[in-house]
Amino acid sequence: MTAPRSEPHTGVVSKRAVLLAATLASFLTPFMGSAVNVALPSIGREFEMDAVLLGWVAASYILAAAAFLVPFGRLADIHGRRRVFVLGILLYTVSSALAGLATSGQWLIAARVAQGIGGAMIFGTSVAILTSVFPAGERGHALGINAAAVYLGISLGPFLGGFLTESFGWRGVFIANAGLGLLTAAVVIFWLRGEWAGAKGERFDLWGSILYGATVTTMMLGLTRIPAASGGWLVLAGAAGLAALLWWERRVEYAVLNTSLFRKSRVFAFSNLAALVNYSATSAVSFLMSLHLQYVKGFTPATAGIVLVAQPIVMCALSPFAGRLSDRVESRTVASIGMAITVVGLLLFTTISAATSVTFIVVGLAVLGLGFALFSSPNMNAIMCSVETRFSGVASATLGTARLVGQMLSMGIAMLVFSVVVGKVQIEPSRYPQFLSASRTIYAVFAALSFAGIFASLARGRVRS
Repeated sequence: MTAPRSEPHTGVVSKRAVLLAATLASFLTPFMGSAVNVALPSIGREFEMDAVLLGWVAASYILAAAAFLVPFGRLADIHGRRRVFVLGILLYTVSSALAGLATSGQWLIAARVAQGIGGAMIFGTSVAILTSVFPAGERGHALGINAAAVYLGISLGPFLGGFLTESFGWRGVFIANAGLGLLTAAVVIFWLRGEWAGAKGERFDLWGSILYGATVTTMMLGLTRIPAASGGWLVLAGAAGLAALLWWERRVEYAVLNTSLFRKSRVFAFSNLAALVNYSATSAVSFLMSLHLQYVKGFTPATAGIVLVAQPIVMCALSPFAGRLSDRVESRTVASIGMAITVVGLLLFTTISAATSVTFIVVGLAVLGLGFALFSSPNMNAIMCSVETRFSGVASATLGTARLVGQMLSMGIAMLVFSVVVGKVQIEPSRYPQFLSASRTIYAVFAALSFAGIFASLARGRVRS
């Protein structure tokens, strides 16, 4: 592998500082996302938002992050990953405070877009910084700890989000997150030393970045508007933009999206495809289950949060083990088993009804947590080990984009089914049968996607020669 340029000393103290900074930042954003899911019913009631518009409170963040992630990953490779990392945390913190002050649904969604841009700056650099510091033999364990921080954020989000929503209203979720962001920024600024710029001196592909962002945005907007005719036209426009992007990137010297990584590395290409499929099939589960528990079951936000914690707590506990295991066992084996377990968890939820017990829901969420823990860290390790270190930022951002596009697709599928089965109305007791029917349909689609994802995971080939 080509050694990265501008790398600082990476002794024990430096590694620990980097791991601490990346872990705190990795906790921050998923904590917000899972906490917001619990607060959605309260937000919907205050701003009188229907199920589809309420979905945009979650989806707007994901869309913005997906559109900006790869460009910021490339900027980080050129100008320094630490610099982009710090700016991202600061932007994320400010936008969290603005979201807490929102006086309308439109204001809140705009603040969520700004949060997404800050999140893109964090996602596009944190894993790349870890990869720059930890050698291949230690990388899986470090990435496993990082993944555990993500799942710890997801775990605490529903519980603390429910408590904050019940005690202080939904705004308390955003204000608390802004305070946590300030703490994280202080730790990163004062503890994280050194800079990493593996592509220092190379030019930034501005036009490619604009085309990339426009393509992702158009495609995602289209998917959320189907079956309306405008949705179909937007998807076609997005497909045309993708073709133009691929044409442009093969001709520019320093492409923002290095398509050669996909052509030259089967492991890189199929590992990202597997990630895309996995996130498409699982990301909207917490959104669906939060609505189910609070509307159909009549739980308070705090109680719903306690139930939802079952999935991420299993992820958090097992991710370091899965990451360490992938340092010794082929990633495709561990990740593919995880994907298969995910299929089982999703199939359990295709039978959900108003009479479904809380015990059944907790078991199903725990099964999903086990599957995702076994998939995520090994898959991430495979991707980061398949590229030269100078491409770590782009590789990290590409994986992040696969994750965010998958999350957007997951929400898009949920919003599409809701718009067809439930309609653009508020979820009231008279609409619960349609809501449950839509939920079962969504889980069935997710299970089919995960089943297909097993083959994408197996097709990646061996990481080790």
